Amino acid sequence: MSQKILVIYSKPSQCHIQRFINIVKYDRYTNRKGERQVEDKNSVIVFKNVSFQYQSDASFTLKDVSFNIPKGQWTSIVGHNGSGKSTIAKLMIGIEKVKSGEIFYNNQAITDDNFEKLRKDIGIVFQNPDNQFVGSIVKYDVAFGLENHAVPHDEMHRRVSEALEQVDMLERADYEPNALSGGQKQRVAIASVLALNPSVIILDEATSMLDPDARQNLLDLVRKVKSEHNITIISITHDLSEAMEADHVIVMNKGTVYKEGTATEIFDHAEELTTIGLDLPFPIKINQMLGHQTSFLTYEGLVDQL
Repeated sequence: MSQKILVIYSKPSQCHIQRFINIVKYDRYTNRKGERQVEDKNSVIVFKNVSFQYQSDASFTLKDVSFNIPKGQWTSIVGHNGSGKSTIAKLMIGIEKVKSGEIFYNNQAITDDNFEKLRKDIGIVFQNPDNQFVGSIVKYDVAFGLENHAVPHDEMHRRVSEALEQVDMLERADYEPNALSGGQKQRVAIASVLALNPSVIILDEATSMLDPDARQNLLDLVRKVKSEHNITIISITHDLSEAMEADHVIVMNKGTVYKEGTATEIFDHAEELTTIGLDLPFPIKINQMLGHQTSFLTYEGLVDQL
């Protein structure tokens, strides 16, 4: 029997509601062909001919979208506002359901019957760090998901401490949210996800509200977490500078996959990205101005060439 949950906030926050839904049982996801499997041992998530519309009389936000998310790699899904990239994240975590097509997780089609089990492997960090805090202090916030999974107290304490240590926030375990910077709040959000031992972490515009230094520090942390835990990272962003950090890039445009490949392959044809309204990273712009044949994806590479 489906559970019905009533959540009342004096000032509703979409991120709070989404985080709560992501942790407790969620019953909206359906897939008519749930018993099917896809043979792809190198991919953790596969979209196969997925289409989606928010209302039955509205235009499709996603149109026949197919792609693979490689296991253990960093995939960046980029696109302008309205390109469909954030809808992809909602479908991955079950906030929305596909209208047609299929989504596979570890070769298994996602269904009502298996969704709750599969969803525990996926964590998400949202855009606004202020809206993500649900605990009165840092350690309670990290413990929130563990409490909802009925993790024993001793194990909960250990996992909270370990997660905070991994993101360099253990010394601030007793801090209140208003005592933290935006970058520190996002570190706590990542710790909250790490405590649940996910196989996949989705960053949904997680760096967009941070200053440049905090943004780079967070990306460095994500790279460290990916390396140490062999976690698959999926970053949803409009910032092509963030995409330069990725192993695999998917470019969305008007609800379809426009381009897909490595960062080098994508930026070797950088002029095509500007035609769909994307702003090129500074090193790429300088590279074009100087007439270089090779795209430099980092400031260091550009400096070495100069």
